[in-house]
Amino acid sequence: MSTEKVRVRFAPSPTGPLHIGGVRTALYNYLFAKKHDGDFILRVEDTDQARYVEGAEQYIIDSLNWCNIPFDEGPGKKGDAGPYRQSERKNLYREYAEMLLASGKAYYAFDTTEELDAHRQDHEAKGKTFIYNWHNRQKLKNSLSLSEAEVRQKIEAGEPYVIRFKIPEDESLSLKDEIRGEMTIDSKILDDKVLFKSDGMPTYHLANIVDDHLMKITHVIRGEEWLPSLALHVLLYRAFDWETPKFAHLPLILKPQGKGKLSKRDGDKLGFPVFPLQWKDPNTGETSSGYREEGYFPEAVVNMLALLGWNAGGGSEKEIYSLEELTAAFSLDHVSKGGSKFDPEKTKWFQHHYMQGAKNEVLASDFQKILKEKNLDFSTEYVEKVISLLKERASFLSDFWEMGSYFFTAPENYDEKAAKKAWKEDTSAIMDDVIAKLEETEDFTAGNIQEKVKTWIAAEGIGFGKVMQPFRLSLVGAMQGPDVFEIAAAIGKEETISRIKKAQKAL
Repeated sequence: MSTEKVRVRFAPSPTGPLHIGGVRTALYNYLFAKKHDGDFILRVEDTDQARYVEGAEQYIIDSLNWCNIPFDEGPGKKGDAGPYRQSERKNLYREYAEMLLASGKAYYAFDTTEELDAHRQDHEAKGKTFIYNWHNRQKLKNSLSLSEAEVRQKIEAGEPYVIRFKIPEDESLSLKDEIRGEMTIDSKILDDKVLFKSDGMPTYHLANIVDDHLMKITHVIRGEEWLPSLALHVLLYRAFDWETPKFAHLPLILKPQGKGKLSKRDGDKLGFPVFPLQWKDPNTGETSSGYREEGYFPEAVVNMLALLGWNAGGGSEKEIYSLEELTAAFSLDHVSKGGSKFDPEKTKWFQHHYMQGAKNEVLASDFQKILKEKNLDFSTEYVEKVISLLKERASFLSDFWEMGSYFFTAPENYDEKAAKKAWKEDTSAIMDDVIAKLEETEDFTAGNIQEKVKTWIAAEGIGFGKVMQPFRLSLVGAMQGPDVFEIAAAIGKEETISRIKKAQKAL
């Protein structure tokens, strides 16, 4: 690493919700910056106003905050390199396009869309591909083929034009990527990209380079879809005589089944979110699920995403990392070149792990919100006790209700199959004796109830199942749940006896 301060940026377009692939790009930028005591910048690339979606920028910010990977500089967080929305930097880019024109590294092009389409169709008919570059630029309508007077006349007449970059004609370009290593590209195959559009707006390529330079970005860590633009971007840095940042192109996150990049459609089909937070499309009204609303911990999502394309190296089998551990271990050397298959089950595995490590009092406080929605009122102490009994098998907060609703409300009906098996002709009489033993139990703890009931069962010589199965069925409504004596102790003597009597009547 050089002594220069590390500065990285995450530069999404606010054209919709942030995909988890984008979250991973932001995460790797954040980890790299923090590892090297650097800055993590959010720059919103909103020059494409036609695709701009209301609320998308705030969604991006909320997503980064929920993942606990906040930016140091960006919209709403002042730094020395602002403004951080490209739409607020529009007046900057023209000056840089003109610098390239003045140095002969760029040129005006007056070809109309119709003319270019005609060239494309003509090439296709001959089985060729039309590329606007060194081999035909002199035959097309631009400031390289026209005289200075003709160019001036066209501009003064208000004729629409674009500004194109003049790619060097015959050069073998050596490029370095921090993940993929050395690459060589023949400049002959590159096209003279448009840097400035006829509507007076810069294209992504120009705005991106200018912003990265002015924001003193040292490392550009972005998705591999930008790899084909690497040669152009390196040439632009050279044309301006600016120092080139280091580039790292991250591998794709792949579908769980089949080939290709993970998409929203895969999530819809297989029933998992592909967005960090729920998103309601302001245009269609369609709602897409998010990890937060599905009940995932942000730590579980971040841990899962970090390992989708990176490992600590050295044969490490470690899978559980806190954000601090990820920061300490992260390195671009161990980011894989190939894509990683997304595994929804593995995400649940991470979630289960983080659930087991969560504090019971925090879970109880969060679960109280679910109880309040159901108009149920229980002490936090009681809810904590229930959580301690159910937690081992839980992965989500909602599991506590699904697995343990009987801790909060008496069963309304009884599992038919279980009732057939557990409730015989003499069961009601046996349960009367159980009620008598429960009434005799002074200190109603699980240990005391167990001792009282089991001693009586042994003395009477009754089959254990003949008592315990109907006992559980009465309290739970099914053959499930933790130790039945723990359930009885938790709901209390009065409620336990009341439920047995209710079952006697019903069954």
